[in-house]
Amino acid sequence: MAEEHTKISELPEDVETDDCMTTYTYIYSPDLLKDHVAFITGGGSGIGFRISEVLMRHGCDTVIGSRNLERLTEAAEKLSSATGRRCLALRMDVRQPETISAAVEEALKEFGRIDILINNAAGNFLCPATSLSFNAFKTVMEIDTMGTFNTSKVVYERWFKDHGGSIVNISATLGYKGQALQVHAGSAKAANDAMTRHLAVEWGPSGVRLNTLAPGPISGTEGFRRLGGMGAETSGAFQTIPLQRAGNKTEVAHGVLFLASRASSYVTGACLVADGGSWLTSANNLPALLDYWSSTLKKDK
Repeated sequence: MAEEHTKISELPEDVETDDCMTTYTYIYSPDLLKDHVAFITGGGSGIGFRISEVLMRHGCDTVIGSRNLERLTEAAEKLSSATGRRCLALRMDVRQPETISAAVEEALKEFGRIDILINNAAGNFLCPATSLSFNAFKTVMEIDTMGTFNTSKVVYERWFKDHGGSIVNISATLGYKGQALQVHAGSAKAANDAMTRHLAVEWGPSGVRLNTLAPGPISGTEGFRRLGGMGAETSGAFQTIPLQRAGNKTEVAHGVLFLASRASSYVTGACLVADGGSWLTSANNLPALLDYWSSTLKKDK
């Protein structure tokens, strides 16, 4: 029991919902990002919300952007109240560069700078390739891949080109071994991993670092629910993961904090996998995943 207690106590605080943590234990200096500004796509919910909170707890002001302004505004109020930092909610669609440009201009008008860009906006669901529509594949590529390029290019041209900065792309390990029912998201994230390396080479001379963080199964997220995480947890499937559990959102946020900050000042073009070793050992069981997908469709009907 003592050993189990030690393992649990090492986990950082987190809450399942899109709410701020009631307590937080610092690993880095609380002023690590003092007076910095981070622009975070998809920052109003899930992993993006916790990334926003952790950056703000380290002295950073944030801009959170997505299509749902009502949800963003609610999230911004929670984040500012909990951290004492400013959070600007802006409606934007990463598939539409003109909306990104408008949001970046508004951010610069409000804060006068952007130091960090977190490309977190994404879409995903389970679906076999034979049932995946052309439009569904295209939509995921547009959000995950084109959205990452669009936002990075706008922020680079408007600010990073002359001032430097740090970009962290939120990726996935799906493409490493060709995860079943994930051809759309796996392809999109694999393209982003390559993009990270290309842009790290081209933009490094401007003082811009680009890195990727690839989470595994993370509790308290929409992706965890949609991709069968709850069922895997109750069935004991996580026992196949070397660390024997799902991760939490704060653990992902800590990885982003490292990559975004001066703690990783000589790191660029890298991918940090934060999945407890999941992709190394977890089964890629096509029949089981197809059964789960079929049962989900029946429930939805």
